[in-house]
Parts: sequence; structure tokens; C-alpha cells
Amino acid sequence: MYKPVSLFIGLRYTRAKRRSRFVSFIALVSMLGIALGVAVLITVLSVMNGFDQQIRERIFTLVPHITITGYNNTLTDWRSLEKKVEAMPRVKSVMPVVLGQGLLSKDGVTSPVLINGVDPKDVPKVSLLKTKLIQGKLSDLASGKFGIILGDALAANLGLLTGDKVNVITPQASITPVGVIPRFKQFSVKGEFHAGTGFGFNTSYAYINLQDAEKLFLLGNKITQLQVKVDNLFAAPALGQIIQKKLGPRYIISDWTAQYGAFYHAVQMEKTMMFLILILIIAVAAFNLVSGLMMMVNDKEADIAILKTIGATPRVITSIFMIQGLVVGLTGTLLGLIGGIVLSLNVTSIVNFIQAVFKIQLVNANIYFVNFLPSQLQWTDLWHVSLVALVLSLLATIYPAWRASKVQPAEALRYE
Repeated sequence: MYKPVSLFIGLRYTRAKRRSRFVSFIALVSMLGIALGVAVLITVLSVMNGFDQQIRERIFTLVPHITITGYNNTLTDWRSLEKKVEAMPRVKSVMPVVLGQGLLSKDGVTSPVLINGVDPKDVPKVSLLKTKLIQGKLSDLASGKFGIILGDALAANLGLLTGDKVNVITPQASITPVGVIPRFKQFSVKGEFHAGTGFGFNTSYAYINLQDAEKLFLLGNKITQLQVKVDNLFAAPALGQIIQKKLGPRYIISDWTAQYGAFYHAVQMEKTMMFLILILIIAVAAFNLVSGLMMMVNDKEADIAILKTIGATPRVITSIFMIQGLVVGLTGTLLGLIGGIVLSLNVTSIVNFIQAVFKIQLVNANIYFVNFLPSQLQWTDLWHVSLVALVLSLLATIYPAWRASKVQPAEALRYE
């Protein structure tokens, strides 16, 4: 005798009528529904993860995790402050920066710009600018040479090429006998960078040498802020509060969430909502499993009655149908996992192939920040989706199994 008997009978009931080795039609439909729901949910979550990764890379290419400045937007004794901050736990590196607004002018064409005065050797510590250069080198921003590196879109708007001259106009003004004249300085274009689309870095950012920026904005030996890179960007708000407590009220501490936090959290909320909505697909399949099991219970009433007459307890009867439902749910979940993993790993290539064959652009960089469909498979998503699918499958078996345990042998066998 097979033991436990509930397992043997439950597995036997997952098959069709006698002499058939195929899964019953009802169980097959339920299984495929669960598999489809799991595969779709894993694929959508992977695509959302891909967009999340692309957005994160584009934001933190040039945006610092934490910034430190004074109430007058300047830091005087910044070298000692830099050493103090670098010594703090979880701080990876610190970079002094002179940040200022200005206008670039070339042959009567002007464009606003955010000027970043940096020390070229410090840039790789905090920023990924070096990896985004398409022309020139950071070392070309030598002190006193008044070189400038622009975003490629900004250079194109002004018609600038590497080696051209451009006038940088600042808000500070000089008082002369003929009136107030805006300050400007001629810079030489040393290179261009491309930091991705969507956040305006290519159209509004420019980099010059730190000492040149101090001269341009009449700061002397002062800077405007220290940019801090920490070991975990999501810990930046908490670490910023710790730094604030240690430095005191003389300084203003800000982190990336002040500017981009709402946008980033919106993306995370979209992922959560997609997860909850697509769970409904699995829930529909689980409801189908309830219907299938109820039909199975009605079809097997005579068998249940016979089992009870030979000593099967309500617990055994319940176990038989719960095992049947769990087998269907487990098989569907496994098939969905395999399909979801395969689809998630190849969805980028599939969409690119469709775009190439039909000559269409399904993903536009002007809308989605990228011109391809990104995908990043995360094992935590696989675990969460599998757990949800199995729990829903288990819940779907409870009522039919309970109904089966309540079958009365006398009533079931009356007309047999």
C-alpha cells in the first residue's frame, strides 16, 4: 500500500479519466494560468528593475550623494572640513566644487549653463564624468588655462567644437565709468561628454578647473560646496543627518533625495503597483483552480464515499484534494519561473528584433530615457512571485477540500 495514501490518491486525481496519462483538462488550464501569471509578473518586474537601474545610473553619473555648504553658499576653511568629513564612517570620498550659474555665448547665440569648478584629479572619486567623455580628457582642465568641457547637446546648440572659444558670462558685474558691465571670460573648449538623456546634463552642465572657477566667480580661496560619496546611496539621507549633527548648524547638508527623491520614489511606487495589479492574473488562475477542484469533488463523490466507508478520515479526504491543488500550483509556478527567467533574460533582444523587423520604435529615449527595453532579473522578485503563487494556490484548495471532507457516504452512494 502506498503511504501516505492521501499523497498517492491526490497525485492520481491530477490525471484525467482512466487509461489517460495526460493531466486532466481542468488541472491543465489552471496550471497554465498560474504559469502565465508568474511568467508575466517576473518579466514585468524585471523590466521595471531595468528602468530603475538605467535611471539610477543616469542620475548618479553626475549627481553627488551628499553636498555640504555654508549659509552664504560658500566654504572658507574647506580643506580642514574635507579631512574631517573623509574620516567619518561610511564616507568613501569627498570633492571640493565651485558651483555657479552662467551663460555661454558664441556668435550671438547664448545658452544657460551650470558651471562646475572641479579639480580633475578629484573627479573620479565622486563623479563618473571621466567615463562619459566622448572627446578630450579631464587633465586638459589645467589651472590657468581656462579650458571647459561641455555636454555634447550644449556644444551642438552653440555650434561649438573641441578647440573653439566660447565666452562665459557670470551674474557678477563690474562697475566702470560707462556703467555696470557683466563679467565674462573667454574659455577654450577642451572636450565633450554625454551622460545619457532625460535629466538635462548634456544640455546644461559644463566643467572647468577649480581654481579657474574661483577666479571667475571672485571667490578667492573659497569654494561653494563639498560633494560627498557614501558607501550606499540609499543611506545618504540618514548619513546626511549624522554628518549634520557632527558638523553643527553652521553648515547646510543636503542629499540627492532633495532633488530627485520624489521622482525615484515614483518609479518604485510604479513597480509596487504593477506587482499588485499583475498578481490578479495569478489570482484569476487560482479562482479557476477552485472551480476545477469543485468539479473534481462532485465527480469523485462516489470515490470519496467509498474511501470513508473503509475508514478514511475527513483529514485524509481534505489532504487528498489539497495535495491535488498544490501539485497543480507548484507545477504551474515552476513552469512560470522557467518562462519568466528565459523571457526576462531575452526581452531586450526580442524587442530590438521586433523594432528592426517592423521598422518601428517601441521605446523612445525622449519618453523613457532609453531607446531600448532594459531588463534586470532579481532573485528577490523570483522568491516573492513564487511565494505569492504558492500561497494563492494553497488558499484555492481549502474550500473544495473542506467540501470533499463533508461528503456523506449514504447520500453519495444512494443512486450508485
